[in-house]
Amino acid sequence: MSAVLISADELREVLADKRVRLLDVRWALGDPDGPQHYLDGHIPGAVFVDLETELAAPPSPARGRHPLPDPAQLEKCARSWGLRTGDPVVVYDATGGMAAARAWWLLRWAGIADVRILDGGLPAWTGSGGAIASGEEDDPELGDVEVNPGQLPVINADAAAKWSGVLLDARAGERYRGEVEPVDPQAGHIPGAISAPTAENLDADGRFRSVDVLQHRFAAFGSGPVAVYCGSGVTAAHQIAALAAAGIEAALYPGSWSQWSNDPKRPVATGA
Repeated sequence: MSAVLISADELREVLADKRVRLLDVRWALGDPDGPQHYLDGHIPGAVFVDLETELAAPPSPARGRHPLPDPAQLEKCARSWGLRTGDPVVVYDATGGMAAARAWWLLRWAGIADVRILDGGLPAWTGSGGAIASGEEDDPELGDVEVNPGQLPVINADAAAKWSGVLLDARAGERYRGEVEPVDPQAGHIPGAISAPTAENLDADGRFRSVDVLQHRFAAFGSGPVAVYCGSGVTAAHQIAALAAAGIEAALYPGSWSQWSNDPKRPVATGA
């Protein structure tokens, strides 16, 4: 789990190492005010990262709402955040890692090995007595990190359609069952997928559950290669982080339901 997560107390200790880079990735579906939340209060030294424009390519029906960014553009952004080769990186949000996990996954996919999610996010930091800064930070010195994409497994829609292992749907259960669909053109799920809501990876305090609990949870879904999707490839990254904490590798379907449901050729299942 320590390869995936870092506690607030551990973060306070490692911040003595000036190489540690902090990324504030506050974003939530329907909340466009991440930059303002950052200005109102953030961990001192953190750089704000815009999930919509820096951690994703422009949306389209053909690719989904949050396609993977172009590697050259991701490298440019990462350097603008001050990331240098070999720097440890800690990402956080205020929603249990639901957005920060996208940065964790994307940077790991890009070959940046030492990336961890602040367990419990900003609430855990303030709850442990951590200091808060407001307003703008000085622009970091330009980094030199190099992006080498493809270091974590990815699948496309065709692979998801014929996946022979365990395909997990990380959205809320009512969206999986097709009872509601707030953003995408069709309600339901990919046939054969198993409902595994991402929120169940967290305890009541918004921290990841223990390794034993996560291992037991994922074992109940069956054995075989694991792949994960959600609405647009964001919260699925959180599921992959929880799986990694439990010692299980999983592939991401980046297009997720936002791509699948826009393709009239793709079948849609509903119900439990």
